Amino acid sequence: MTSSWRPLAAAAFAVVLTVGMSACASGDSGGSRPGGEESVLRWSLGLPTSWDPVTSRTGFDINTISLPYASLTRLDDKGNVEPSLAESWTYDETGTSITFTLRDNLTFSDGTPLDAEAVKAHFERGQDQADSHLRDQLADLESVTADSETEVTLHLTTVDYQIPYLVAGRTGAIASPTAAEDPKHLAIAPVGAGPFILTEFVAESHASFIKNDDYWDADNIHIDRFELSTALDAATVVSAVQSGSIDVARLPATQIEQAESAGLTVTVAGTLAASDASINLNKAPLDDPAVVEALRYAFDREAFVDAVTAGTGTVTHQPFPEGYVAFNPEIEDIWSYDPDKARQILSDAGYEDGDLAIEITAHAGSELDAQLTQSQLADIGINSTISLVPAGSTTWQDEVYVAKSPQLALDGTIGRESPVANLLATYGPEGIMNLSGPHSSDEFLAALDAVRATPIDAPEYQENLWNAVRIGVEQSPTNYLYSNPWVFVSSSDVGELNLLPSQVRWEGVQVGD
Repeated sequence: MTSSWRPLAAAAFAVVLTVGMSACASGDSGGSRPGGEESVLRWSLGLPTSWDPVTSRTGFDINTISLPYASLTRLDDKGNVEPSLAESWTYDETGTSITFTLRDNLTFSDGTPLDAEAVKAHFERGQDQADSHLRDQLADLESVTADSETEVTLHLTTVDYQIPYLVAGRTGAIASPTAAEDPKHLAIAPVGAGPFILTEFVAESHASFIKNDDYWDADNIHIDRFELSTALDAATVVSAVQSGSIDVARLPATQIEQAESAGLTVTVAGTLAASDASINLNKAPLDDPAVVEALRYAFDREAFVDAVTAGTGTVTHQPFPEGYVAFNPEIEDIWSYDPDKARQILSDAGYEDGDLAIEITAHAGSELDAQLTQSQLADIGINSTISLVPAGSTTWQDEVYVAKSPQLALDGTIGRESPVANLLATYGPEGIMNLSGPHSSDEFLAALDAVRATPIDAPEYQENLWNAVRIGVEQSPTNYLYSNPWVFVSSSDVGELNLLPSQVRWEGVQVGD
């Protein structure tokens, strides 16, 4: 086992793209295996909520969005920002505008130039398109100017030194403005300038790609054909990789020993992911501060780490894992597991055992999380039922992220490239993972502004960031429980995986000898 720190739902249909012979030629960039044999990788993970970065709904989508798209910047294995489509960037003296200098001669896979005008069009669409899921992240963007063919400036309404991190993910994944003239089609047929080009997409099934020789970092892509499919049932992961039908897949931590015994490679790597018990202040009885306070002491986080992650995860009370720059160690001492105290808080508020009932909403496949939650609620005298949402359905997005319907949802964050963006997603008034939205304190939003106004290399950056994290955790009723690392199983034909804290990437990954 190696270790390191680092669903589009619709009726079944297929989008098949005809790709010219020039796009198919991949041998010149080092993608083919020795002897000219084509290299193919089959990855079971899941499909994005949309292939359009503007309408993609979840942070996890970056893992699939980054196949056909490249972002303005990207993060390295330590979480530091580095060049991508933009080779450099510079803030003005006030910190209210940032100019990105693009690489020369960039093109999208449809032949459209990827120039400053294309980047300008992307951000304006992110602000203006009615169904955009980037609007909250671009709230402080006043205007965009294309200063030359390769220089584009983002003009901000306030100081924000987080922008280079923000545009390392979906927010900065630039789509072809030509393709974006038909946003509905772009949602099922991505056109970017990333490492791969889509050739076929079947909703709720799979997506097929070929290598993009025009990708700016194509020399580091050694995969000619890439097959992405929906997530496997947990019970079939090991057998699917053994049989060769899949080359790489996420593996339940409880199956690590089984996979290694089968001679497969298991890779465990740190992520920015953290799982939580999301609480909805807008739903009784969770609108009672006494119930919220009691739940602070109700969860045995070590039990989750041991049972769900097989000891590979770590306890956390915040939406960041230990060791990450935003992880505030002081928060871990605010509340402790104390079911007796939780019972006393409820008793003092007039609740007897069995007076309270809560519905637990969870993904199918996370039954163990739900059962642990149900058991621990019972330990403090709260009855509960479990409602499982089918894996791969849009119900979770619609009911949890949009309608905010559940009382208590077992959810989590995969993290964001910018810690401020992650805090907004988890605790902001329009945050996708803020089940209590629009609840978000003015003090928290002011603390985020202070982080944005601080250059990341300034001595006070750490202190300001930790302060924002503390305020966010304290003002939110949600209880983060544990961080869970990447756990992937792969066949012996696949070389070392490129698992970053924020996403899975394929630069440098070899297939075959």
